[in-house]
Amino acid sequence: MTAPASDRRLLLVHAHPDDETIGNGVTMARYVAEGAHVTLVTCTLGEEGEVLVDSLAHLASDQDDGLGQHRIGELEAAMKELGVTDHRFLGGAGRWRDTGMASDERGFAIAPATMRDDTFWRADLTEASNELVSIIREVRPQVLLTYDERGGYGHPDHVQAHRVAMYAAALAAAPSYRHDLGEPWEIAKIYWNSMSEERMRDGLRQLRATGDTTTFEGMDPDGTLPPFVTPDELITAEIDGADYVEAKLAAMAAHATQITLDGPFFALSNNIGNQVWSTEFYRIVKGQSAAHPEGGRETDLFAGLM
Repeated sequence: MTAPASDRRLLLVHAHPDDETIGNGVTMARYVAEGAHVTLVTCTLGEEGEVLVDSLAHLASDQDDGLGQHRIGELEAAMKELGVTDHRFLGGAGRWRDTGMASDERGFAIAPATMRDDTFWRADLTEASNELVSIIREVRPQVLLTYDERGGYGHPDHVQAHRVAMYAAALAAAPSYRHDLGEPWEIAKIYWNSMSEERMRDGLRQLRATGDTTTFEGMDPDGTLPPFVTPDELITAEIDGADYVEAKLAAMAAHATQITLDGPFFALSNNIGNQVWSTEFYRIVKGQSAAHPEGGRETDLFAGLM
């Protein structure tokens, strides 16, 4: 038996504004539409992001350093498109700063050589986790969504968000831990965001067939893909959000300083159709998958919960 929609509570933990829409936009919109309570926790304001709007270039961290405050408004607009009304910044807006990132010799994201003391990468794990423990114990979600141990593509703030989410989930369930943060609550199911290898290869093939060689340049649909791509045998759930893909694309457009209409994300939808954004994939890391034992994937993250 599955819990009634009105009793469902979903928690998402993300590093920067726009991460939630790219990875979980249709999932969020679907569950809001079905009557579930959706809570988004964002760990930084994304102050170090690249500004893609020329008229707002002055907001960059090496100029006026006003991007973080501007992205609060972008996130609010995106959440309005998805219908999400419960959004919080971990520890309050600006408590921890976007760390930024560098690249290693392979081109993978890593922590920069120098950073400010107030960056999220340097946050004390227990201190940051306690902020999330109080939210978990208040909201009492049955399902948590966050990044894998690599933080998806390796951004240090994504990695730290993964660490905070997983540690906070464990602490929140401990019956003897910090009663001042609320009554203990154990999250029944935890999933990590996934990018389907099969779907990524198919999308790249279709893009290349149109003559587009610049979108996701360097990725060979038949070659080795970056580590943020998940082998399909590890994926245990997929959410079909065909009815909500337009809301997701509108929310992506709301993050105007970070996602351009002629950039790779919209190039995918323009060239091969919006179906590329209409399904979101997950791998379960805590709890019991309710997928059919003979194969297949869950199509409801709350499946199997009473």
